[in-house]
Amino acid sequence: MVNTKQLRVVYGDGTLGVGGDDFHYIFSYSRGGLESLVIGGKEWLYREPKPTFWRATTDNDRGNGFSKKSIQWLGADMFIDVKSIDIKVNGQLIEFPKPPLNNQYSDHETAAQVEISYHYQTLTIPQTTVDVTYSVTPDSALQIKVHYAGKKGLPELPVFGMRFIMPTKAVSYQYNGLSGETYPDRMAGGIPGTYQVAGLPVTKYLVPEDNGVHMQTNWVTVTRQSTKDNSDASTVPFSLKFEKLTGPFAFSALPYTAEELENATHIEELPLPRRTVVSILGAVRGVGGIDSWGADVEPQYHIPADQDIDFGFVIKRG
Repeated sequence: MVNTKQLRVVYGDGTLGVGGDDFHYIFSYSRGGLESLVIGGKEWLYREPKPTFWRATTDNDRGNGFSKKSIQWLGADMFIDVKSIDIKVNGQLIEFPKPPLNNQYSDHETAAQVEISYHYQTLTIPQTTVDVTYSVTPDSALQIKVHYAGKKGLPELPVFGMRFIMPTKAVSYQYNGLSGETYPDRMAGGIPGTYQVAGLPVTKYLVPEDNGVHMQTNWVTVTRQSTKDNSDASTVPFSLKFEKLTGPFAFSALPYTAEELENATHIEELPLPRRTVVSILGAVRGVGGIDSWGADVEPQYHIPADQDIDFGFVIKRG
């Protein structure tokens, strides 16, 4: 059956609004990303999704000095520049609709497809670029393609992907992939299947570090039952699904960002869990631990900064 519905498009002064039946997305020009993702009246974003380059330092990272060698990526994870934005409507590139050019559009514009691309530049030496392209269709599906441009002279990457921060804690997540926590060099024990995880568990290391990564994932569905809207007293669970576009991805779902984990020297220093941080990852460095301290990760589990990385996924109603 052919979908004949159209998207509603709003060409604002500082944002591009794209919506349809029971959903609305707002893409910010000044803030450099998707600033609102509402499906079924529920907001899914607390901050704009941005490229992520950092994982909280592991014991083995400390032992072999990897974090110090790759410290530029911590800054890049926290701050990034948007150099330009492109918008396509029905597959055609349009002139960027900044004021007063956007005044040529009415308040009832429609389209079969809208695509917006953010072209980021890292604050590293040397700099490199990341392109993130969102494509929206009338069924509310949001396709995301991510491209990292390899650059010589940069240190190896801890991870590369996109980070989504949600307004409230998830009550659970379900995924199809490998059982348990897995990393590129810790996958042998993972059994393919569909798994349900209650809450947002954090491994209780004495010194907080990266944890909770799941490799070879086909999809993950995150479920919440609360919002930050005081007028919304409903506790009926609602969900959002991240699904592979081509190949499988890795992900983690935690109540903390990498920086919050990095900043805590003991587990009791972590803040009270109040949000959900979902990282969809196209590349993950191995964790090593060959001799517990000092030995580097095996070469095949490194992420060279001079090689391109491409991956994609689709966000759908849960």
